[in-house]
Amino acid sequence: MIAQIINRETYLHDLVSQCRQLSQGKLESCPYGLKDLRDKAAEYLLSAAFPTTRDEEWRFTDLSPLLKIPFNLTENNQLNIGLADIGLSVSFQDELPSRLVFVNGCYAAQLSTLADDFYAGNLSDAPEKYQARICDYLSNKQQQFEVFSALNVAGLMDAAVVFVPQNHAIDIPIHLVFITMAGATPTMCQPHCLVIAEPGSSVTLVEDYVTIGNLSTFTNAVTEIFVGENAVVNHIRIQREGEEAFHIGKSAIAQSRNSRYTCHAISLGSKISRHNLEVFQGGEGTETTLNGLTMIGGEQLADTHSTIAFNHPHGTSRQLHKCIVDDKAHAVFNGKVFVPKLAQLTDAGQLNRNLLLSPKARIDTKPQLEITADNVKCSHGATVSQLEDDEVFYLQSRGLNEETSRHLLIDAFAAEIINQLPVAAVRQMLGQIVAGRT
Repeated sequence: MIAQIINRETYLHDLVSQCRQLSQGKLESCPYGLKDLRDKAAEYLLSAAFPTTRDEEWRFTDLSPLLKIPFNLTENNQLNIGLADIGLSVSFQDELPSRLVFVNGCYAAQLSTLADDFYAGNLSDAPEKYQARICDYLSNKQQQFEVFSALNVAGLMDAAVVFVPQNHAIDIPIHLVFITMAGATPTMCQPHCLVIAEPGSSVTLVEDYVTIGNLSTFTNAVTEIFVGENAVVNHIRIQREGEEAFHIGKSAIAQSRNSRYTCHAISLGSKISRHNLEVFQGGEGTETTLNGLTMIGGEQLADTHSTIAFNHPHGTSRQLHKCIVDDKAHAVFNGKVFVPKLAQLTDAGQLNRNLLLSPKARIDTKPQLEITADNVKCSHGATVSQLEDDEVFYLQSRGLNEETSRHLLIDAFAAEIINQLPVAAVRQMLGQIVAGRT
């Protein structure tokens, strides 16, 4: 046990050392105080350790396979790739013309298309008129480090930035593509995304994670979204990395009064993946909608941890997360809703539905509510089931064979989430992916 602890500490300290070497001199001339932020994160990591299954929040997710691989942080600027290499058809590109592409955490200007009436680009090139406001958000945010988000910040070299000015409605979705490209050795990258929707604005985001190459990769991503008063943010997050990939992602959302935030989190790829989704309601009348779909097979492990923290009256939230688990795969869902005494008249609903396609498939689910307010309407629940024999038989009686009948039922189970996506091109792409895996 002592040797294991020492190895974990050594592994983490090696990554911190790589972060410091890569980030040295990067963005230090920008007016964001990022050097101090990186130093605080690195200092935190010196006394931290990678979580183990003895930690309650990680008891179903064993990171040992990740820690056996000596990943190298890279500043790989290889841009001899096209969008077709990551499965984006010409029609998909046409429907989402506004795009930011990052390769191994580095901005790929050749693959990106920028807008004129708002800023979507990288942090280091942000126009001067936006820099002061971006600095305000970065300096005023509450830092709640845990080991992976701190590691991301400690190595922050650049970031994707979407800044939507006050009372500005963006009609065309913004596609954020984060590519992890394997090198000659196992590669690690740490993309960072900052989205600021100022009061009265609205925007739709498609956050897309993919890999290129057959060697092991590790993506450690952080996305921060600030939703201003009366602002609307629709957020689609797609994780479709390769079979040899590891993915740890954190989405931290801060909502202001009367704002609306919707997240559609789709998890399809990676050997081991985890998504930490944290929503903090910072004003009255906030609305939060979280939809999720996990579809895994083989020996994949996909972990989803979500938190919705109410802090004011008249807040509402709806959450539906579905898992489709085949072969020996293992899905984990833990959804927490906190309703303190100040959050009177809260209306919160949470449901996790799971479909097991194999006798060896596994799901661990834990929806939970923590309520100290006395005038609320809250509910939660979870279901675990298999395909019903009578439903398969009914479809067979209508002329379909058993395999087609099973595929149709699985597609219908996933369609409840996919059909809610606000972007037609994404609905079509995910529908094809789900159909191809059933």
